[in-house]
Amino acid sequence: GFVALLARYSGQKDIVLGSPIAARNRTEIEPLIGFFVNTLVFRTDLSGDPTGMALLEQVRQVALGAYAHQDIPFEQLVDALRPERSLSYAPLFQVVFAFQNVPDTAITELESLGLTLSQAPVETGTAKFDLSLSLAQDGAGIVGALEYNTDLFEAATVVRMVGHWKTLLAGMVANPQQRLSKLPLLTAAEQQQLLVEWND
Repeated sequence: GFVALLARYSGQKDIVLGSPIAARNRTEIEPLIGFFVNTLVFRTDLSGDPTGMALLEQVRQVALGAYAHQDIPFEQLVDALRPERSLSYAPLFQVVFAFQNVPDTAITELESLGLTLSQAPVETGTAKFDLSLSLAQDGAGIVGALEYNTDLFEAATVVRMVGHWKTLLAGMVANPQQRLSKLPLLTAAEQQQLLVEWND
């Protein structure tokens, strides 16, 4: 759904996202303490205006391919591809999608050792990428945050973007065989404003 939103917003058919991965795919390193995170690159081709189901299958295949090669360091990938470099933006992608799926059992195990865990929000004051979507599972479902570069986006724009994403997701669930270009994007309030209030 996030890829579809970016495609609709940008008008581009080639969407590239970065995604952090824990890089603990070997059982012998699971108990080690340390930061093993690597960055994967997910490239999705939306040419031909695919359906929601076709996009879902493509993203699944892209993700499985990326996971199969997660041991390749991101820096090595950048060196091999040699993209044009700039201090203004990251190489290969400017948008990040992160999904934290640490199982509750891992937290329970640490708490059983006498540790007390709590999250402490950290405000860095700067965005590392143009746009970063972070999602995590909690007891009620999935929660998230959208970090953005304030040189590129205003807060009201990002709020509208989240509303459009929710509308797009609801449309994909309601009609998974619908072409992406035909899925709804405007919220009910925006439709009312556009069709009634502004259309005297």
